[in-house]
Amino acid sequence: MPSSVTPPAVTVAAAFAATAATWGPQPFLCMLPETADIYGVPAGELAYAQAQARIVALRAQYAAAGYGHGHRIGLLLENRPAFFVHWFALNGLGVSVVPINPDLRAAELEYLIGHSEIAMAVALMPRHADLRAAAAAAGRSLFVMADGEEPAVAPYPAPQVGRAPDALSECALLYTSGTTGRPKGCILPNRYFLEAGRWYASVGGLAALRPGLERMITPLPLVHMNAMAYSTMAMVLTGGCLIPLDRFHPRSWWRSVRESRASVVHYLGVMPAMLMKAPASADDRARQVRFGFGAGVDRSLHAAFEQRFGFPLLEAWAMTETGAGAVVMASQEPRLIGSSCFGREGAGIEVRLVADDGSEAKAGEPGELLVRHAGADPRYGFFAGYLKDEAATSEAWADGWFHTGDIVQRDAGGHLHFIDRRKNVIRRSGENISAVEVESVLLQHPLVRTAAVAAVPDPVRGDEVLACVVAPDVASDPAARLAAAQDIVNWCLARLAYYKAPGHVAFVEALPLTASQKVQRGELRVLASQVLGQPNCVDTSAMKKRQG
Repeated sequence: MPSSVTPPAVTVAAAFAATAATWGPQPFLCMLPETADIYGVPAGELAYAQAQARIVALRAQYAAAGYGHGHRIGLLLENRPAFFVHWFALNGLGVSVVPINPDLRAAELEYLIGHSEIAMAVALMPRHADLRAAAAAAGRSLFVMADGEEPAVAPYPAPQVGRAPDALSECALLYTSGTTGRPKGCILPNRYFLEAGRWYASVGGLAALRPGLERMITPLPLVHMNAMAYSTMAMVLTGGCLIPLDRFHPRSWWRSVRESRASVVHYLGVMPAMLMKAPASADDRARQVRFGFGAGVDRSLHAAFEQRFGFPLLEAWAMTETGAGAVVMASQEPRLIGSSCFGREGAGIEVRLVADDGSEAKAGEPGELLVRHAGADPRYGFFAGYLKDEAATSEAWADGWFHTGDIVQRDAGGHLHFIDRRKNVIRRSGENISAVEVESVLLQHPLVRTAAVAAVPDPVRGDEVLACVVAPDVASDPAARLAAAQDIVNWCLARLAYYKAPGHVAFVEALPLTASQKVQRGELRVLASQVLGQPNCVDTSAMKKRQG
């Protein structure tokens, strides 16, 4: 006798189709006028049933052109509705999508196209020539089309023709941000995305999602796992509405939140810091946001932000590689606001903190965070591996644990607190200095728009802290730079141990950032080495003195 229970979807496309059947008239996407104007697309809402009709029609076009299970197709469509329609249409055929960061240029595109071996690309018209030139440089022919055009015949048969896509089929190839080196291609199966949505839908506590009611706004790019996996799939699996922005606009952010009637916001740490610098307003609480989901809020601003704007910022931890296989979120009280706490691991996750000597870090001691999924399959919900780099995959999974490279501390109550990336720790005269900690203090200075710190060589101390600061209001003459640098360092000395304060302050026009607004640490180190000793870099090392 057949079961009356519908089996759970095993592909992203099947999950969307099931939601469209249940929540057809409900809005899937909301494009605000500001975003729509920037993108040149219609403003308004797209219902699940309307989106599904477009998906089905487009899938038929791709199938007729010969695309199928095992092909990869690049998508350079930013956060437009077309991204979702092409993604789900292709996923229904077993085609993996490769989101392409619009900020990439010639050498980066050449690497991505050659490494991923995409069969074709769907892209914005102004970038077609760039993609074709990059493909030629990589020794590949590449058909590039715009949204709305007919796909060309597939250049070769589908590698897995005849086999239906399943939970372990590749859904997307997402490239890491490359903050410290060349990006790695993370192979993400359907299960990765489905588990991200299921986790979010069931995490509960302060982050409980109400089926059919939530409206989630995100300024994060779809080349980032937060927006593509968590935001999108959380809404798809609960019948909610996603409100994608082209990027974060500080001046119009709260207007966008109000106009969209957003109940959930997604953020990165730089956003609260920038919003807190705006003048207080009577409208600061005039919205219906239930919570924010993100990471990296400045711990000294966390409580003040919640008090001013009236909703909790729920800090979480995950990586592109871990997905929902090992995600931790401070969605339950106590959240230990102001301590960089991201909660305690749930029953489905195992965690180890390992000290530098390889021993288990004790409570209150920092250690590298190692994670795995609990149960028979420690890689459940994780990425399937790095494309064409089994050695890196094996290294990351040494001894059966995924090595995150993040330094974390567990308190006596079992709560986990983020310290920094291991590679961001500056070693000065035997003291370990967290770049994130110094940056959080710098960002609070009135003159500083944004800042990042890196290590530079010091003949006596090994390393010294150099701060790259974007401060447009600082005059360009040397006397003004000196006064500003001294004021910034005094600010740090009043708030940090003396050795953590910058020994050099360099005034720069911009920081090297990824599409998700994270600092490109590798490029930052190059920039720091270049500006050291230059006229725009002030030596403040003499100000750093141990207090009696």
